[in-house]
Amino acid sequence: MEEISLSALDGWIAQGMPLRLVDVRSPSEFASGHLPGAVNLPLEALTPGSFESGERIVLLCQGGTRARMAQQALRSVGVEACVLCGGTAAWRAAGRAIERETVTSWSLERQVRLGAGMLVLLGTLASALLDTKWLMLTGIVGAGLTFAGFTDICMMGNLLARMPWNRRNA
Repeated sequence: MEEISLSALDGWIAQGMPLRLVDVRSPSEFASGHLPGAVNLPLEALTPGSFESGERIVLLCQGGTRARMAQQALRSVGVEACVLCGGTAAWRAAGRAIERETVTSWSLERQVRLGAGMLVLLGTLASALLDTKWLMLTGIVGAGLTFAGFTDICMMGNLLARMPWNRRNA
């Protein structure tokens, strides 16, 4: 099974089917709100040894992109998993309960917005005060955001996810 809907997941839970909900977002995103019973295994930390043989695994993230990437990576080493359609966003939109940790940090999306905004501001101010070549910085940020919009792959987000403040026990 490639993907599972919220209603199908409800059915599995109602039947008492043993399953493992694995949230592949960064620890800070996980702390800001996750499905009850989910465990946090960030995408970059997933290994085949993280799972037991025959375990029913449901992968999720904010919207599904990182969960599908995790699914492909696990499938390539013989571990089968399905992806929750719509991820945490769909869970919240359905009015379902979200667990939060007491100490939260900024979501990865918020960190990307701040970083991109600061780089654009820096490029604009530096081009006005120093040299117009600094406008290239704003162009690079714009190109990166456009690429992220088309592909749903954010290079700045991937870089920020590896920063110490976005890891547990950093």
